[in-house]
Amino acid sequence: MVERIIAAAHDVLIERGYDATTTNHIAEAAGISPGSLYQYFPNKAAILTRVINRYAAELAARMSRAFLQSLSSPTRDGVRATVTALLDAYEEHPDLLRVFVEQTPRTHNSPRAVFARRMDDITTAAIMAQSHDPDRPAETMAWLVVRTVEHVTISYVLERPHLERETVIEELTDLITGYLDQRRRP
Repeated sequence: MVERIIAAAHDVLIERGYDATTTNHIAEAAGISPGSLYQYFPNKAAILTRVINRYAAELAARMSRAFLQSLSSPTRDGVRATVTALLDAYEEHPDLLRVFVEQTPRTHNSPRAVFARRMDDITTAAIMAQSHDPDRPAETMAWLVVRTVEHVTISYVLERPHLERETVIEELTDLITGYLDQRRRP
């Protein structure tokens, strides 16, 4: 029953947005009474937190796989593949992404912060593996790269600017690759 409620909440959240979603809407979509819903969840926030946490975990797993697959490529190709994979993931459910960004404060242990730290760790490892100078601040570089890519890709999906997707990918790839190449010089 919990899975059914979470699946229904996911669909209602995408259709209506966070503020317009109610427990009555979720119960109706799940085909149960509101009273039955309250046997499993105390309120709307508890249900939607589960939906958002699941989205964050799936996003993190997907991006970890994409990032790890790109590590065997030259830096520019790997960065481009990762940026493209992130945009692909975000564009699948832009309404859920909006809820994830707007309704999830970025506190230390929030799903957004945990996701970003996971990407930080992978990026740090990649930078350290490819760096010619072990004294360069790999953790700082990773933090800057992850936050830049995250901000640009989220902004692109949510703002829907009149920019060609491929151009944004190329420009962001050039920006990140240029930074990494410049910082790796011994």
